[in-house]
Amino acid sequence: MKLVTYAPIPSGTPRPGILLDDKTIVEASGFATMLDIIRGGAAAMAKLKELAAKPGTQVNLADVKLLAPIPRPSKNVFCVGWNYLEHFEEGAKKLEEKRELPKFPVFFSKTPTAVNDPTGTIPYDAAISTTLDWEVELGVVIGPGGKNISEADAMKHVFGYTVMNDVTWRDIQRRHGGQWHKGKSLDGTCPMGPVIVTADSLDHTNLKVECRVNGVVKQSSNTKFMYFKVPRLIADLSLGMTLEAGDLISSGTPEGVGFARTPPEFLKPGDLLETEIEGIGILRNPVEK
Repeated sequence: MKLVTYAPIPSGTPRPGILLDDKTIVEASGFATMLDIIRGGAAAMAKLKELAAKPGTQVNLADVKLLAPIPRPSKNVFCVGWNYLEHFEEGAKKLEEKRELPKFPVFFSKTPTAVNDPTGTIPYDAAISTTLDWEVELGVVIGPGGKNISEADAMKHVFGYTVMNDVTWRDIQRRHGGQWHKGKSLDGTCPMGPVIVTADSLDHTNLKVECRVNGVVKQSSNTKFMYFKVPRLIADLSLGMTLEAGDLISSGTPEGVGFARTPPEFLKPGDLLETEIEGIGILRNPVEK
């Protein structure tokens, strides 16, 4: 099942819905937000299946604006660094650093105000930085919450999957004492969507991931090359820390980022950033001043 958050054009109240194969959206009546659905657990999913089978209020996809599936997460987006070996290696080579492969995932976060729509504009301010980079990532949406979740049980805690781009201001990322939070959290740097595909509808372990700038492929890989798999990420992240329904994990990016290229490449005003994951969809985000 594909779930969306949408708003009627030209203006309207955002609401959750079910995206059908014929490009129509069934309103998820009885639920005010996507978080309500996720927190509703099995009962909420049963209700959605009833709505999909016997659609009530419907709108055409072309007549609405798609928003981020969770426009305002209740907490920071959890992110994972260096989770594809080739990306780990390209970064170490570019920065001329000697690194050992990590024994544990590298975690950081992006603020809720970084979340952007699947077609939202990514703000660009040259007075802040000119090193705007791209990172295609599979987003994992937590369903049932938990603490100290085992790897064996981790997938029971996944609600679904979405597309994310961990857009990054590289010089800001590096100038704050080695922590990444600031350079990853500027407004609009977490485009997300266009849908959440529920976990029962998608095998996340073998999906093509791709990032394009103005139609030119910059990253192309597959989720099967993740170094730390999703169950390990959930187990390590939940160790001593409660994960809650609706929490988001951006699971890391493959090789091909801009700063590691020779010469380095960065996004600029007028560019179109496209982020695509097989079975989920495409984000199309223009970069503008």
